[in-house]
Parts: sequence; C-alpha cells; structure tokens
Amino acid sequence: MSAPKKVVLAYSGGLDTSIILKWLQTEYGCEVVTFTADLGQGEEIEPARAKAEMIGASDIYIEDVREEFVRDFVFPMFRANALYEGLYLLGTSIARPLISKRLVEIAKETGADAVAHGATGKGNDQVRFELSAYALDPEIKVIAPWREWDLSSRTKLIEFAEKNQIPIAKDKRGEAPFSVDGNLLHTSSEGKVLEDPAVEAPDYVYQRTVNPEDAPNTPEFIEIGFEQGDAVSINGEAMSPATILTKLNELGGKHGIGRLDLVEGRFVGMKSRGVYETPGGTVLLEAHRGIEQITLDRGEAHLKDELMPRYAELIYNGFWYSPEREMLQAAIDRSQRHVTGTVRLKLYKGLARTIARWSEHSLYSEEHVTFEDDAGAYDQVDAAGFIKLNALRLRLIAIRDQRLKK
Repeated sequence: MSAPKKVVLAYSGGLDTSIILKWLQTEYGCEVVTFTADLGQGEEIEPARAKAEMIGASDIYIEDVREEFVRDFVFPMFRANALYEGLYLLGTSIARPLISKRLVEIAKETGADAVAHGATGKGNDQVRFELSAYALDPEIKVIAPWREWDLSSRTKLIEFAEKNQIPIAKDKRGEAPFSVDGNLLHTSSEGKVLEDPAVEAPDYVYQRTVNPEDAPNTPEFIEIGFEQGDAVSINGEAMSPATILTKLNELGGKHGIGRLDLVEGRFVGMKSRGVYETPGGTVLLEAHRGIEQITLDRGEAHLKDELMPRYAELIYNGFWYSPEREMLQAAIDRSQRHVTGTVRLKLYKGLARTIARWSEHSLYSEEHVTFEDDAGAYDQVDAAGFIKLNALRLRLIAIRDQRLKK
C-alpha cells in the first residue's frame, strides 16, 4: 500500500488513539483528520478537541450522533430481539458501523485517501471497522496501527507518548485494572482483572448499575409505548429514540438491571471474557418481546426467533452492511407492522418483567381462550380430527416398529 497523504482517524482522545495520531504523522508524514463520536459514552468528549489540536490534527470533527445511533442502528437491531450466543445485546458491535460510516463520509468531505482505527489485532473491532469501511467505499485504504507498529507493550506506548509530549493520565502510568468501552446502549469491560473467567468480577467494574442486592426494596412500574416495533414513549410521554434509551438506562441502572458476565466466542477465533452492563437495553428487550406476544402471529414470531441468531451473528462479526443482513432486516421490519401498543413492566432487584400488555392490533382473543362459555366461538370437537391427522404419521411409525419386533 502506498503511503497515504491524508488519514481520517477514529479518535477517542485517550492515550492509545493520541499515540496513533502522532504515529501516523511521523510514520507516514501525512495529515491526520480526527473524528470523535458522541455515542452517549457518558464521558466529556470536548477535551479531545484540545488534545487533537495540541498533537497537530489538520482538521477535527466532534459530532453528537446519539439520535442517529439509536434510531438507525439500535432500534432496527432490537426489532429482531437480537442476542449473540443467546445473551449478549451487541452494544459494542452495533456502534462500529456508524463510526465507520462517518469515517468514510469525512474522508470524502476532506479529500482523505485513508481511514484509521485503534482496534487491536486480537479483537473483533478491527474486523467490524474494516468490513464496514470497505462495504461503503471499496477503494478506501484502512490503516490499523496495532497490526503495524512495534509499540507492543504499555511501557513502549508510554515511552513514545513522553518522547512526543503527549499528555498521559496518571492512572495510565501503571497497569490499568481493565479496559472499558461505552456508548448509550452499554458499557463493556474486559482484560486484566477480568481475564480469569474462574474469578468473579469485582464490583467496582460495574459503572451503570447498582448491585441488585442493594437496589431499592420497592419495585417500580413503568409503561413503554411502541409503534411498529420501536419504543416511542415512557409512561405516556413521547420521547426521541436516544432520550428513551437514556431514560431506560437511568431506570434500569437504579434497579440493578442488565448485568452480564460472558465468555464469548470472538469472530477471530479465541474466547474472551467480558462484563457488560445494558440496563436500558435489557428493559427494552423485555418490553419488545412483551408487545410482540399479542401482536405477532405464531408463524411470524417463531420464524423471527429462528432468524435471530444468524442476524445477531452478522452484526457481531461486522457484516452490518452486507446484503444478507439487509435481507433479514427487510423480513424483520415486515413483521413489525402491527407491533404497536403498550407494555407495563415491573423493575425490581435486577429483573425487568412484563406484567401487562395491550394493543389495538392484538391477536389475543379472550373469547376463544376463555374457560367459561365461549358462545360458540370455538368448537372443541374440531380438535379431535386435528389431533388424529397430526397423529397419523406417529401411529404408522409405531405400527411399523411393533411389526418389526415380532
């Protein structure tokens, strides 16, 4: 690959990406444009501007993309009830396609010929960033410094930073206890004190949720309104997508909801242990399943559940912009036409539980399921023929097996 003239860097303002910013300048002699996304990570991102200016970025982009993140990425994923390996709500995975999209767009706006990221060569994020970038611009160059440089230890990184007058936070001079990535959907913690899956994660790892044992002793009841599969209100108050998720994070975190300690199978082949907090997402998933219970036909619901693991795996592996993900999304979105109504939930001691749901689009018929007189709505005699027809093949198998035993 020929040396790039201008690079757009996904920049957090932390030590690693600050070192990458300087390394790109010294290694390639190129201009570097930084892009910092406010995804609701809960940290001040404006200090990244001063740091990028000090290191010499030629242009600096800092953008609040929280609404776009929830509306165009999180909500479509939640229409599918997506869980990777049955448990993980894909909080890190779903943020990468948006960051990659803006990197490529900014590259076009600024005339840059390459993009760069700070993901390591052992993780999934390098795959997600690069697959997304290539899907959006097949000619783009992608630079992954962690796969190129010789700064292979924390000590070497610190030495490089000191040599180039890059500010180092005091806690970065020692070994960090664990690595944290966050956005409006979740926090992800891994490494160091979490690397041994046989040892319980210390409580200080958790940042968004109280310990369920210390959560309020009184349950809280909330109502979430849905329109065509997307949450639109809390307790009757209409809110934007990002505002809804922010409020659900507050409610879920207060009640200790959404903690997950998971050993997952990474796309690159190894297993890793991560501790995730997804308070608002956990509440939202429960509510979405609650409204689907009365608005989805059995065939739709069961087919969705069959498709979901494949859909979740595509997102986890970085294929958000693939044709197969888009095909599945079209099917999922078609199923959500009548997923409109309200769900009441009980939040208590780490759990969110649906306790009531109602909708004008409901398929639930009390007339048909009642144990009282149904006034002829359902003729129970019909069940006899239904059962006999479904039992026919089972009876034929049993007759054959009995014959062969003689």
